Amino acid sequence: MTKFSDLALDPRVLKAISEAGYETPTPIQAQAIPHALQGKDVLGIAQTGTGKTASFTLPMITLLGQGRARARMPRSLVLAPTRELAAQVAENFDVYAKHTKLTKALLIGGVSFGEQDKLIDRGVDVLIATPGRLLDHFERGKLLLNGVQIMVVDEADRMLDMGFIPDIERIFSLTPFTRQTFFYSATMAPEIERITNTFLSGAVKIEVARQATASETIEQQLIALTPSRRDRSFSEKRAVLRELIKAEGEACTNAIIFCNRKMDVDVVAKSLKAHGFNAAPIHGDLDQSVRMKTLDGFRDGSLHLLVASDVAARGLDIPAVSHVFNFDVPTHSEDYVHRIGRTGRAGRQGKAYTIATPSDDKYVGQIESLIKKPIPRGETPAIEIREGAPDRPERSERRPSSRDRGEKRPRPVADHGREASREPFRPTETVEAVEPVREERPREERAPREQRPREDRSRSGERRSDSRSDNRRDSRREDGPVVGMGDHMPDFLLRSFAPASSE
Repeated sequence: MTKFSDLALDPRVLKAISEAGYETPTPIQAQAIPHALQGKDVLGIAQTGTGKTASFTLPMITLLGQGRARARMPRSLVLAPTRELAAQVAENFDVYAKHTKLTKALLIGGVSFGEQDKLIDRGVDVLIATPGRLLDHFERGKLLLNGVQIMVVDEADRMLDMGFIPDIERIFSLTPFTRQTFFYSATMAPEIERITNTFLSGAVKIEVARQATASETIEQQLIALTPSRRDRSFSEKRAVLRELIKAEGEACTNAIIFCNRKMDVDVVAKSLKAHGFNAAPIHGDLDQSVRMKTLDGFRDGSLHLLVASDVAARGLDIPAVSHVFNFDVPTHSEDYVHRIGRTGRAGRQGKAYTIATPSDDKYVGQIESLIKKPIPRGETPAIEIREGAPDRPERSERRPSSRDRGEKRPRPVADHGREASREPFRPTETVEAVEPVREERPREERAPREQRPREDRSRSGERRSDSRSDNRRDSRREDGPVVGMGDHMPDFLLRSFAPASSE
């Protein structure tokens, strides 16, 4: 069996690996590290949780052992799709490079440009960044990429899903063509294959498992739910989720619950907390400090349930996750593999439950076609079905209404009259429009025209017009109803414009 000591790594790196408690590399590490140390481009295809991060971090530290970085010109570049994944790569670098003098910088959103500029100005050996923040620094003239010797693209298929491929292509064009490239992905979509053919030269392809396959250590179950009514589907799915967690009992030491929409992540997390569960949400709209605090709490065990969008589905090293619950069936079949791959890592046993309604049948079929086997069906737990109101957020999940705030909504005036008389409403034969009587003040008491507002409102909300419109209405009331152009015919219409006779 291959050991790390057989891979020709730097002795300082081997010491750090030993202190971290590792002796035997994973299959992708054992195959990728020797080619990387020979200076070859590497195309790695492996499912999540197989140790891809260390497979490029360890040879990078060894290759960069000689040399010195210059200001604003990093010697290597690692691109990650999310802030959390970039931070995880930085943590791996800290662990394995602690006995070397190599420096690093982390460029992610949510951190001030000033602090990041200071790190770049000193010169860094390893630059770890998300594509958007990296290009921001480059366009501000704070970063040069023509000194990059090694470039790594991690979770390339996730980059494709998030729309980063044009940014990746631009970044490739800014780096020297003599660079060494490590390209890692869990799946090989046609667009990703096109990029690898364009920017990788004589790459060694390493595929340690069939593309998009689930680990055999994960026990999968599909919970089929038929809602009592369509508008109650969301609330009944939450009830099924709670029953599944309760049924697992102490076996569920911690769990990640995946939702398709960020809005549902917040609602499900609040619902679980309202029912006494220790849960917190994480998705892309939260502040970076909140996201990191939530992840730290989940790692150290102070947080039991992590309700997440797919931002947490890829690449995050969260060890010993006992359960994964798919509250929503993912619309992309590859996401199913990445979600359930959060459990059953490093040879541990894990469980993955997926709650599906009849509207999800199409997506379930796509997933089963991808993983080449049907998902075992589990027993749907019994839940209490509430009659009456349709599905809506619980009181703690929705905005307070006027009734919650103690406000009284006035009833219509017509209703008061009808209730007081207890007689049905009977319209009269004819309804005449009654012009409101306006009390005129003596002319000498009225303010001059230039001092009077052209229009104002009375306390009752009625509009008051200026005196000219009032005079016109008064004249119409005196002359009777106006028909067509009015009863008065202007004189000029009755005049004849025939030329006068010359006689």
